[in-house]
Amino acid sequence: MLDSIIKFSIKNKLVIGMMTLLLILWGSWSATKLPIDAVPDITNNQVQIITLCPTLAGQEVEQLVTFPIEQSIANLPDLEETRSISRFGLSVITVVFDDDVDIYFARQLVNEKLKEAEEKIPKGIGTPELAPVSTGLGEVYQYIIHPKKGSESKYNAKDLRTMQDWIVARQLNGTKGIAEVNSFGGELKQYEVAVNPNRLKAMGVSVTDIFDALEKNNQNTGGAYIDKKPNAYFIRGIGLVTSLEDVKNIAVKNTNGSIPIFIKDVAEVRFGSAVRYGALTYNGEVDAVGGVVMMLKGENSNEVVKRIKEKLPVIQKSLPDDIVIEPYLDRTDLVGRAISTVEKNLIEGALIVIFVLVLFLGNLRAGLIVASAIPLSMLFALGMMNVFGVSANLMSLGAIDFGLIVDGAVIIVEATLHHLGLRKSINKLTQQEMDNEVFVSASKIRNSAAFGEIIILIVYIPILTLVGVEGKMFTPMAKTVGFAILGALILSLTYIPMMCALFLSKKVSHKETISDKMMNFLQSKYQPLLQKAVKFKYQIVSATVLLFTVSLFVFKNLGGEFIPQLQEGDFAFHCILPQGSSLSQSIETSMQASRIIKEFDEVKMVVGKTGAAEVPTDPMPPEATDMMIILKPQKEWKTKKSYTKLADEINEALEVIPGVFFEKNQPIQMRFNELMTGIRQDVAVKIFGENLDSLAIYADKVSKVIQTVNGATSPQVERVSGLPQINVEYNRTRLANYGINVEDVNNVVSTAFAGKSAGQVFENERRFDLVVRLDSAYRTDIDDVSNLMIPTNTGNQIPLSQVATISYKLGASQISRESSKRRIVIGFNVSGRDVQSVVEDIQQKLNAQIKLPTGYYFTYGGQFENLQKASKRLMIAVPVSLLLIFALLYFTFSSIKQASLIFTAIPMSAIGGVFALLLRGMPFSISAGVGFIALFGVAVLNGIVLIGTFNQLEKDGVTDILQRVLQGTKERLRPVLMTATVASLGFIPMALSTGAGAEVQKPLATVVIGGLITATFLTLFVLPLLYIIFNSKIKFKKKGKMKSVTTVIVLLLSVFSFNANAQTKKIIGVDEAINIALQNNGNVKAKDFEIKSAQSLKRTSGELPKLDFNAQLGQYNSVKFDQSFQVAQTIPFPTLFGAKKQLINAEVKSKELQSEITVLELKNQVRTYFYQIQYLQNNQKQLLHLDSLYNDFIKVAELRYKTGDTKKVEISTAQAKQGEINLLLKQNGVYLQNAYQNLQALMNTQEPFEVSNDTDFKPLQISTLLDSTAITNHPTIKALYQDVIIAEQTKKVEKAQGLPDFTIGYTNQSLIGFQTINGQEQYFNSGNRFSYVSVGVSIPLTFGATKARIKSLDYQKQAIEANTKQQKILLETQFQNAIQQYQQDLQEFNYYQQQALPNANDIVSSAQLGYHTGDISYVEYLYALQTATDIQLNYLKSIQQVNQSVINIYSIINQ
Repeated sequence: MLDSIIKFSIKNKLVIGMMTLLLILWGSWSATKLPIDAVPDITNNQVQIITLCPTLAGQEVEQLVTFPIEQSIANLPDLEETRSISRFGLSVITVVFDDDVDIYFARQLVNEKLKEAEEKIPKGIGTPELAPVSTGLGEVYQYIIHPKKGSESKYNAKDLRTMQDWIVARQLNGTKGIAEVNSFGGELKQYEVAVNPNRLKAMGVSVTDIFDALEKNNQNTGGAYIDKKPNAYFIRGIGLVTSLEDVKNIAVKNTNGSIPIFIKDVAEVRFGSAVRYGALTYNGEVDAVGGVVMMLKGENSNEVVKRIKEKLPVIQKSLPDDIVIEPYLDRTDLVGRAISTVEKNLIEGALIVIFVLVLFLGNLRAGLIVASAIPLSMLFALGMMNVFGVSANLMSLGAIDFGLIVDGAVIIVEATLHHLGLRKSINKLTQQEMDNEVFVSASKIRNSAAFGEIIILIVYIPILTLVGVEGKMFTPMAKTVGFAILGALILSLTYIPMMCALFLSKKVSHKETISDKMMNFLQSKYQPLLQKAVKFKYQIVSATVLLFTVSLFVFKNLGGEFIPQLQEGDFAFHCILPQGSSLSQSIETSMQASRIIKEFDEVKMVVGKTGAAEVPTDPMPPEATDMMIILKPQKEWKTKKSYTKLADEINEALEVIPGVFFEKNQPIQMRFNELMTGIRQDVAVKIFGENLDSLAIYADKVSKVIQTVNGATSPQVERVSGLPQINVEYNRTRLANYGINVEDVNNVVSTAFAGKSAGQVFENERRFDLVVRLDSAYRTDIDDVSNLMIPTNTGNQIPLSQVATISYKLGASQISRESSKRRIVIGFNVSGRDVQSVVEDIQQKLNAQIKLPTGYYFTYGGQFENLQKASKRLMIAVPVSLLLIFALLYFTFSSIKQASLIFTAIPMSAIGGVFALLLRGMPFSISAGVGFIALFGVAVLNGIVLIGTFNQLEKDGVTDILQRVLQGTKERLRPVLMTATVASLGFIPMALSTGAGAEVQKPLATVVIGGLITATFLTLFVLPLLYIIFNSKIKFKKKGKMKSVTTVIVLLLSVFSFNANAQTKKIIGVDEAINIALQNNGNVKAKDFEIKSAQSLKRTSGELPKLDFNAQLGQYNSVKFDQSFQVAQTIPFPTLFGAKKQLINAEVKSKELQSEITVLELKNQVRTYFYQIQYLQNNQKQLLHLDSLYNDFIKVAELRYKTGDTKKVEISTAQAKQGEINLLLKQNGVYLQNAYQNLQALMNTQEPFEVSNDTDFKPLQISTLLDSTAITNHPTIKALYQDVIIAEQTKKVEKAQGLPDFTIGYTNQSLIGFQTINGQEQYFNSGNRFSYVSVGVSIPLTFGATKARIKSLDYQKQAIEANTKQQKILLETQFQNAIQQYQQDLQEFNYYQQQALPNANDIVSSAQLGYHTGDISYVEYLYALQTATDIQLNYLKSIQQVNQSVINIYSIINQ
């Protein structure tokens, strides 16, 4: 079948060409239709139910609202989990469905169940509503509305909010792709009836009376119509209030015809605002108003934002001139940066792949044919992405490696070139012959090409099995890569053979190309290595297995994280004040924090969102603030800080605000975390239980444990209690006495303080609530609650304190539930470590330190939960994929043995991937896991190519296994290296990328590059060795076994010994110290740069003066306006160029000699300090030995003193002498430390080292024959001679500059007017040009100046020559003196070594014996010791003097 496809493609070139053109058109069209985003939308399938109940506390919200709703929806089909938050005035329930459930069907199911739940919720408390259909990526555009500078006092928060609600939001609503526009901040305008309780009491009116009056006096009606021919008159009763005056004039009470009491008599009617639960601040300057545009789920964010931006100019025009709409979060910025990262990586990867292909194939046409498959397969992938609805983003396009994609094409083109190269004929092929050649070569290798691509497709199957968050993140990647590889497979069987037949050269060239030379060089290195490896095949295979075992151990300790965090380019700081803080306090604190943050130059804008918006999809309490820190583009930053460092600095700066907790995050990351797991942090420890107080106590204990774990940031405990409350507890007996119901009192309390809507006031299309509540002056403290007047059934009014006890108490601030159980969350982020290891540490500590009571238990959520789920699924999917690969290999080769052989590529390639992660300090993440999956496909592909070739050679009659292996590896070295190189180098831009989103791509690319290095080694060495072992009749000799085992043991021992000695200091000799100094010393490097600086001037020797360009415009020839243009170039006398060149060469040589002087001085200094250290080390040993002698002396003296043989003076004298030795030891230590520091400074190294010190300390010997003629070669003398040459060359330059210069010019001009041509007058305009060439010579007139300079240089030369002679004489004298000094020092050393030192040893032993036996006194013993001490120390000093003399001589003779 494959042969038929290839044959059809080669024979029907026009058809394939047309289909390729259609592919280009389809792919290009699809590219314009693809939805674009930064990352895939990973939000789970959720529906939010929001119930606003402004009069209820948290406990009542849970009991009366949350619980009934949870019970109603508990049995919905495909329900994954439910979460809820119950807080003062608010219930938010998040219902999560399976991903395959249609969101609108899910909302329909929830809506039906809400109808049941509403019946269980008491009337008037609140109505459950569904939140907009949006996701974690839904907040695509956020903006603020603020006045221009100078107009701040013109508009208040109420005006701005009204503009937002009734102008901006209304016009944005209806835009395609928008789910909702949420308003945030400002004050919601209301018509407020502010009741005065004193007037109420005086006039006998209750709050209920006012409420009833307003409801009954604010309505319109109709009375059908009156038919009165010819017209019909419609009846309309107009009773709606339209202004504050209308409200004031509503009558509240009119008893028995007395004077009516109006609203204005008992209350002030004014424009008020709703009770605020949230606010917005801008740059810490103003309490602002903003909007958040929520995108509909599944829409294209790029298109939606584009539509919003198209509408904004129209909306801006409908606002006052001094009001500005300013966006602060625009999704297209992040999308643009992420997509540009992908584009950059893809383009760079493609260019690298093309370069490698051309280099390896050695044929530009072949390279371009393979390279042309790259854009075509990419266009095929884009077309398929559009068909299957895969969006273009960082993840879907981020894993495309063109090296993987062109593998099939590479195999076919390389096989074709190889086949053509084997032809003996040198005649040009006909098209028919070329078609046949391409078909034969392509059909031979077709299975390897097709199966290779199919295997890479199979390894991506596990990724398609991922579900949930990781599935949404990585399945687009697997699909896109799959589409691209499928396209490449189709192209490699159709387009590539057709292009090879059409465009490859038909004239077979046997000339060696650069590629051939490169491959011949690699072959010359590889083949001998392989032959050597065959001799040690068992050892190499054992070592590889051992390395794999080590890599498994390393992998186990790598740690893990879910997905590396995407760098969004902005920050979101979460700011939390103490429990119960007021909204105004939160606003003030967030403004203070914003001002601190704004001082950072990198910050463009700070927007603080405090509390909850009107649609509380993100239900924060008033004490919490999200500060969106919008940064300038990184290229505009004045410093080279990283995002992490900037975040840390901001965090540090915010620490000046006392009692406030700050937590850093990123806007999208924070939103994702919260929507998916209900928490904002990366990891959460959840405690489930019944009692809120118990949960809070255990949460505090867990928080303290987490703080002790390295890598966990400060934990944030969910605040479930501590909310200050004023509790009104009713006395039922008193209520009965006054004939009052609890409901009546509750209505008065809620209306008086929370306010209650008594209808609406219409201003044209706009509508505002008409609200009744107490005047703000009577809503300030607990006394106002106590004194609230309650009407009784007799018509009298009594204070609330008569029927209830009013007191301050702390209550529940928030009740969180999950799966219908109460829980508390301790959330924290992970910094500097991977998530998995941090959570494992915490689990161990919690299990050991905290015991929960019955019914209470821990779970772990956040990123860790996702990582666990993904890992479990991959643990099933990856083995299945590996089995599929093995099955395919078996069907390809019909041999379990050969399938197993190739399959070994998978564990061996993993070695490199693991060590690559280790070297770059990256933990295992799902990104790295995807890298391993891609890696296995490529590793297997190379094995298929090689084993396929061995099998083909076996069919061709090559029976000798070794011969087969050597020949097969020789033939396939090029494709194996090419496949590995293009695949790994194609990922390099991704591995090194620093753009937006690079964090997610780096682990994947790192694994592939590292793995391919070991996989290539396996293919070229281990696989052939295994092939030989598997196909040989192996006789397991004892010796062979032992040899292999020994090798393994040696390898293990070498690993352990390496670890053991890793921390020891390096011991260096003098030559090594000199080499290190020559490599690192700053002075030597400086001299090298000076040489390069001088060499750089060589090109200036041929420098010409500047080109002269002149123009004349005007009446220089006649009254007409003429133009003249002239170009002239001055050329110096040619000898100047040669003279300058010689002078620069002489100066370069001078710099090189100066460098030699520096090197000689450095060697001299290094030797001096090196041998000084050796002397001081030996001196230290000798002093320690002497110290031990004096110790013995003191012991004996003390013993004799006790027995009465001696006096105390003997001990004192011995101790004094020992003190002198100690002082010498300390002095020696200081000198030794100084010498080490000086030597380390000369070597310019930070690595610890030790100077080698032989046990037998001997002086240096002069190894060369000493001759004073060596002084001539001293760099100082050579440098002085070079100065003479420079003076001579400078003189030549001066002479050349004194010679004439030449000038050549060209002039082109107009001569407007009549000219006589052949006796006839002819008119010439400006277009008729006249031109001429000018040649000139410049001769210096003042020769005296040049002669004076030359004479000066002559004197300078003579001065240098005289100085040189004198320096030479001085050096010769120094040399003679040094020789004499050396001889003198050597005699002194010989005396000490041969005579004095043996005597000293005798003196010490005799004195010790004599003193012990009492034959000599302590005075004689001390004298003997002193004499011996002096001799031994002077002996060491004599060695040091000889060494110094030798160093001095070597310095003079340039050694």
